[in-house]
Amino acid sequence: MRTAVVMPVGARFCREQPNSMETVARTLANAETGEVRIFCCEGAKGHDAPSVHTLPNPNRLKALLQALTDYRPDVIEFHQQTQQAVALARHFPDAAVTLYRHNAVKSPRHSIDNWRYQRRYDRMDGLIFVSEAARRDFLKDFPRLEAKAFAVPNPIDVDLWKTPVENREPLIAFAGRAMPEKGVDLICAALPGVLDRHPGWRAVLMLNDWDRHADWAAPHVAPLERYGDRVEIRRSAPLAEVRAVMQQAAIALTPSVWAEPLGLTALEAHAAGAALVSSGRGGLREASGPHALYVDNLTPATLTAAIERLIEDPAGRLEMARAAQAYVVDTHAPAHRAAQLGDLREQLVRSKRARRKAR
Repeated sequence: MRTAVVMPVGARFCREQPNSMETVARTLANAETGEVRIFCCEGAKGHDAPSVHTLPNPNRLKALLQALTDYRPDVIEFHQQTQQAVALARHFPDAAVTLYRHNAVKSPRHSIDNWRYQRRYDRMDGLIFVSEAARRDFLKDFPRLEAKAFAVPNPIDVDLWKTPVENREPLIAFAGRAMPEKGVDLICAALPGVLDRHPGWRAVLMLNDWDRHADWAAPHVAPLERYGDRVEIRRSAPLAEVRAVMQQAAIALTPSVWAEPLGLTALEAHAAGAALVSSGRGGLREASGPHALYVDNLTPATLTAAIERLIEDPAGRLEMARAAQAYVVDTHAPAHRAAQLGDLREQLVRSKRARRKAR
């Protein structure tokens, strides 16, 4: 079975500084047993993936149509962008066409929106979400599409991240976009209380997409400058740097204030061996299971209290980190998730062929 994985416009599938969507696609592709070809935009220095076809920026859609026609896939899996999927689906009546969503689907504002979105999704043979939580949120707006909606939670390549949970540095780490939804302001407000009462501890905040969000984030980060080298702010750090910090940190934070589709950074923190403080919103509880310290009523004070609870209980912190690392190995292994996705693709191909044969 041939599968075409189509990344969204602008995605270069860069090995050195991938976004979370590209990381998921790469991890799944590297664990695939079937034939997979990834279609992305040109411009990356390296891809580090089994089979990549780059598309020129001018006339990209035309080039993609020709490349897919030449490849003759059984499944075309469009990641994230609905309009790209809709524009090309009609050209491949024999292929199972899926939309793979990595974040929340925008709710319709009114009945016309609802009609428009329903028409787009009706053209898909399957809609894939990265958690059951994301799937349920989608079905609140589009219950008629339940039979087409599936969840395949994100994988994590634990071998890339795994380090012993023992002998960690007294370090608190955060990695995520520098935006309100990720709880950056809460972290900046919570850290002073922690650092003042625990002078042996320090923090590293790795804030992605800094250029886009600096106007909002900079005023929240500025008060932490008084701690000097005890607080490092790393702007748009490459993945290798994020990984190195998480492999040193005793505590990691995912205090998202919105419903995370799943929370790849939570999986990465667990795999790296850090104990995690999490808001548990959206798919974060699916990512961590019972192996995170959840803060339901999320405020600077409750976040401070949760961090200090882990600082003051090193034995409990170690036990949590060890159990979480084992959990992601068992639950979110690439081979397991790739097999789950492969079975779904085969199911959709069989259903598509049966429907066409019955006509």
